[in-house]
Amino acid sequence: MEKSVDKVSVWYIVSLASIPLIMTLGNSMLIPVLPILEDKVGITSFQSSMIITSYSVAAIFLIPIAGYLSDRFGRKMVILPSLVLALIGGLVAGFASWKMEDPYTVIIIGRVLQGAGVAGAMPIVLPLVGDLFKDDGEKMSSVLGIIETSNAFGKVLAPILGSVFAAILWFLPFFSISALSLISIVLIFFFVKVPKEKDERVKFKKFLDNTKKIFKTEGKWLYTVFLNGVLVMLILFSMLFFLSENLEKVHDIKGIKKGFVLAIPLLFFCIASFVSGRKIKGNLTTIKKVMIVCLTAMSASIIFVGFTSKKLILLLVVTSAVGIAIGALLPALDAIITENIKKELRGTVTSFYSSARFIGVAAGPPIMSLAMKDFLKGSYIIAGVLGAIVTFIVFKFINVDEIESNEET
Repeated sequence: MEKSVDKVSVWYIVSLASIPLIMTLGNSMLIPVLPILEDKVGITSFQSSMIITSYSVAAIFLIPIAGYLSDRFGRKMVILPSLVLALIGGLVAGFASWKMEDPYTVIIIGRVLQGAGVAGAMPIVLPLVGDLFKDDGEKMSSVLGIIETSNAFGKVLAPILGSVFAAILWFLPFFSISALSLISIVLIFFFVKVPKEKDERVKFKKFLDNTKKIFKTEGKWLYTVFLNGVLVMLILFSMLFFLSENLEKVHDIKGIKKGFVLAIPLLFFCIASFVSGRKIKGNLTTIKKVMIVCLTAMSASIIFVGFTSKKLILLLVVTSAVGIAIGALLPALDAIITENIKKELRGTVTSFYSSARFIGVAAGPPIMSLAMKDFLKGSYIIAGVLGAIVTFIVFKFINVDEIESNEET
């Protein structure tokens, strides 16, 4: 972007931050509502988990396409139509829930449309920040921290808002997603300005060659970051799905009260994201240390979730520890992938990273819905072991000197 960092308005950053906030609400807001959906629509726990998964699966496959289109035609040209699609998806799911006797299939269709909208909006925020602060790694890391904090804050608000809306009308969360998407559309339209001078558009063949080259030269650390994205979102969303079900069935905590209890570990997640984003300051050595420390803490704490499931206070302490570890890790992942990829491929590469994160989001709830029946404790022990393996992979394959030398060439 041609704007200098000093001329970037607060509303510009607020507008960008509104996308992860609203898109996160669009998914996480439904987690505390799923038991109500099961009762109202007459579906199983596994079927209700697919309301989260269908949204994410659509995003997984369409995000890389949106990333290329944003590199080819411009970020804003892709974001706005995508937000409109997310708005339509919310209306489809909402009207089906309101007017149809058997709305499950149409709800899933609406969720797929929402996921397609997310695919074109959320992943493009990271390259936009990269474009804006391309010469100032410290400012870039700070703003990426704000973006990830907005994502985290959405997760904090989601269970509370979802519970409040569902207490008014059980299908109101679907309509609220459309209203929130409209707010983001207005903010992006008025406050996110496109550069006056446009870069030369890269032809598709050259784009493919450049993409192959970047994954060949930077593949070791890129795949490591992608793997981190899959694992931490898998653990986070499986844990949230379990916590929502557990609070109702084991601790008899329902409605708005459940929303506030669910928000406790997510509040710590949000605070950790904010602090981490401010402390990283674009330093690769610091980023690697943060990744290793956070993965170690996550792996050590997640194994206790199953063992504390019947002791509410201990369960909230453990899940909050997991939230802190994941919350602090995500800005580090955002920073390393945004700061070390050239502008012409930034949208594409960050879209692959976002797609990887959505794999975890999609897989978490259905896996946990099955594991809760007979394999709860074992599933969390396996999660801890996987975390330890990924920690070793980070230690071995993220080479700071190699990344910095590749960036200079």
